Amino acid sequence: MADPGPLIEPLIPALRRYAYALLRDHTAADDLVQDTLERALLHWSSRRNDGDLRAWLFAILRNLHVSRHRQALRRGTVVGIDEEELPEITAGQDIVLETRDVLAAVDQLPEEQKSLLLLVGVEDFSYEEAAKVLDVPIGTVMSRLSRARRRLRSIVDGDRVTLLRRVK
Repeated sequence: MADPGPLIEPLIPALRRYAYALLRDHTAADDLVQDTLERALLHWSSRRNDGDLRAWLFAILRNLHVSRHRQALRRGTVVGIDEEELPEITAGQDIVLETRDVLAAVDQLPEEQKSLLLLVGVEDFSYEEAAKVLDVPIGTVMSRLSRARRRLRSIVDGDRVTLLRRVK
């Protein structure tokens, strides 16, 4: 087995950025990245050599995050973000408030939409790469992304999200 370090190392900053965007906690994000790298190294021999390493690592990270989130939901230990934990921004007050509103709105999205929006919007994954990470068809990526953007726009603009109900 060749040393995977030189292949993985350049991807660590992007993994940390994505983990922080999901968790909004540097310590928890670093733990998630560490667990991702540990799992990747443990299963390195089962990785497809012709596969996309970046997509594989992001898929491991996201799957670990989703598993932990579901465990926390079952245990009732999910907590919201404190305003103090949001990143420091040195721009004008309006930009700080807008940024906090957008971050809070992103956190209100369902997990599948949030993960996808961060992959495509922040990490610059193509739709095809995001489909590999999420293990869904590219059409599903496109429709989820469209719904995520629409819902995010609605939350930021202060519109009420109308839920459809079946009426008999």
